[in-house]
Amino acid sequence: MKIHNKRQKQAGLTITTVLSVISLLLVGSISTTTAGPVERTQAKRIHDRLIGVPPTDADLAAMEALMADPVQAARYAISNSSRRAYFYNVSLKNFITPWTNEAQTAFAPLNDYTATVIGIVRDDKDFRQILSGNEVYVGTITPSYARTNNDHYEALEANNIDLSDPSNLTAVTQASLGMAGSSTDDSAGVITTRAAGQAFFKAGTNRAMLRFTLMNHMCRDLEHVKDITGIPDRIRQDVSRSPGGDSSIFLNSCIGCHAGMDPLTSAFAYYEWVEEEDGSNGQVVYSGDPAIGVFVQPKYHINRSNFEYGYITRDDSWENYWRKGPNANLGWSQALPNKGTGAKSVGAEFANSEAFAQCQVEKVYRHVCFQEPIANHSSDIEQITAEFMGDYNLKEVFAKTAVLCMGE
Repeated sequence: MKIHNKRQKQAGLTITTVLSVISLLLVGSISTTTAGPVERTQAKRIHDRLIGVPPTDADLAAMEALMADPVQAARYAISNSSRRAYFYNVSLKNFITPWTNEAQTAFAPLNDYTATVIGIVRDDKDFRQILSGNEVYVGTITPSYARTNNDHYEALEANNIDLSDPSNLTAVTQASLGMAGSSTDDSAGVITTRAAGQAFFKAGTNRAMLRFTLMNHMCRDLEHVKDITGIPDRIRQDVSRSPGGDSSIFLNSCIGCHAGMDPLTSAFAYYEWVEEEDGSNGQVVYSGDPAIGVFVQPKYHINRSNFEYGYITRDDSWENYWRKGPNANLGWSQALPNKGTGAKSVGAEFANSEAFAQCQVEKVYRHVCFQEPIANHSSDIEQITAEFMGDYNLKEVFAKTAVLCMGE
């Protein structure tokens, strides 16, 4: 990534960095310490884990001075270091991109899903907006945002645009871009982005959107929420009640996922991904606007003969059956009803759960510490999760988590 490639510009940023730290020290807004070799090593590790590249001498000196409170040093690395662009352009991009595709690979181009999450983190916004907000982040580069291709975001990446600069990546309403669902205020954060639609509304029966929302934002696959005691009254017609002629398979297996999943996937009944035969001009379409004509996407009625007495999806109303039984331990918000209509409200249902908050902290831990959460950090993770639920600032989660693996 071509950042600060001119010597004069790099020197100017270094001077600015030093002056900013000095000003903070003078007003007494940060704690300082006399750094030794241990603190220097810890500061460097914090920077490396967060930013992904070594710090400059000036940045390392600034972080060392803050090591009386290592979280302050981590905050400095993210927001004030001269190489902070790497946190957004590389570290965060690699952290988020696997959520945007079924292969769960980080080796995919920047897109509207990833850029929106980057912007929400950078701007210290309520992270729950990723599943229920009405904004999407766009750049100032041409070609401009288009609903039918990803050229805008690929240009941002190809030109190494610094995403840490708010003037380069700004929030606009999804309605201003005519995005799917926005005409009826059903914008649902990343769920209604083009990238998510291409990955999870394409083909299938829209159950993929529910499954990957669970995986990416609740850290659970369908097997983890399987409950064969669930009520099957909203399982769709395409699910056979006696697969292979054996009803016990349905009762002991199929019902476990579908009883809870199908009532929730009704929220996406008006969404579909359409494209040309050659794959071009792909976009998310929405059929829930009364001004155009409301109808449930045909994919919700395929294979209806599998069980004609099954549930027929007539609108985008949903209900969360997982609030009862073993999945009540996901910590659903008591401030919300267990039902609603559309993608926006079901996104809020997930984003306000305790499982959502815990999942974000665990994902950050894996990303920053390069390992699964370990037992001697369990209480720290619980504390960070509780604090995250107080402000839903994911940038703070990165700063606090980096301290857990800075070494001793």
